Amino acid sequence: MGFLIWLIIGGIVGWLASLVMRTDGQQGILLNVVVGIVGAFLGGWLISPLVGVGTINQGISIGSIVVSLVGAIILLAIVNLFRRGRVR
Repeated sequence: MGFLIWLIIGGIVGWLASLVMRTDGQQGILLNVVVGIVGAFLGGWLISPLVGVGTINQGISIGSIVVSLVGAIILLAIVNLFRRGRVR
């Protein structure tokens, strides 16, 4: 069941992050899911300890989704930086 929640939340978070970073036209649904899952991992590893919010593995809450979204946005910014030499 946890894997299914990762896919659903990862897809939503990846899609929202791609809308924020204006890369939605370049990504498909699979890449949105991957960005969301990796971004959630990145956010849970880096941001959760700083703000004291749990990760999606510890329970789905608004805080855990926001942390995952920020992690996905950071991931897309890093990818854009290496791909184009600038962050959009």
